Amino acid sequence: MNEMQNTPPADQRPDYSDEISLVDLVATFVRRRRVFYVVFIFVTLAGLGYALWMPDEFEYVSLVQIAQKDSKEFVQPPETTIATLESRWLPEVQTRYRGEHGRKLPFDVVFNNPESTGLIRFESITTKDEGQAVSAAHSALINSVKDDQDVLIKSERQSLQRQIESVESAIETLKGEKDAGEAIAGAIERRSKLEGRLEGLQGVEVLVTSRQSAEKVAPKRSLIAVLAVLLGSMLGVFLAFMSEFVSSVREQVATESAGEGAG
Repeated sequence: MNEMQNTPPADQRPDYSDEISLVDLVATFVRRRRVFYVVFIFVTLAGLGYALWMPDEFEYVSLVQIAQKDSKEFVQPPETTIATLESRWLPEVQTRYRGEHGRKLPFDVVFNNPESTGLIRFESITTKDEGQAVSAAHSALINSVKDDQDVLIKSERQSLQRQIESVESAIETLKGEKDAGEAIAGAIERRSKLEGRLEGLQGVEVLVTSRQSAEKVAPKRSLIAVLAVLLGSMLGVFLAFMSEFVSSVREQVATESAGEGAG
């Protein structure tokens, strides 16, 4: 009795006649499988062709130790040097290359500073054919860094020398005064520290210039092949069902047109 009361009338039951079953989907795919095959083969072959056509690329690295006041302090923060490289010196190199060759620089130059070091790393990825251009670009950028830091080192050296001369002058003056022993000792200690700072100044050191990696870094041919297969599969399935949809629409339009003509 309760089951009869809980069962909705036939006219109130949902109509599932328009729903597409999994069997219908499989049947549609089988019917349009040739579309899938064509798209899958075309995309996969295109991807494989692209992977084989792309030339091998290698990583070129230059490494520079920037100038230091001492073992803990730099004449200029590495971040400032990198910012100048990116905003001033690299655009100058790119402009000069375009003027000489009539085209843009065929590779990028990326700069980074390994944490807690005074090293600046120059990195470019390109083919062996562009190796000479990479070497020229890196060398020009390194020279810009060196010239700029040499000016800072020179200024720091002159400042320390002036301070040392001032302290020596003060020492000579104090020698003629009574009870100046403590002051002289303090001045001598200050002079020693300044001389130590002067000796601790270190200019730019070029460690590596455009060193080529032993192994190629691009292209990733296996990755390109896998992506081509996946893309071909997805695009093939999509176009297979799309072709079925277009065919159904055309049949529906033709049927309606024939009905209207008969009427």
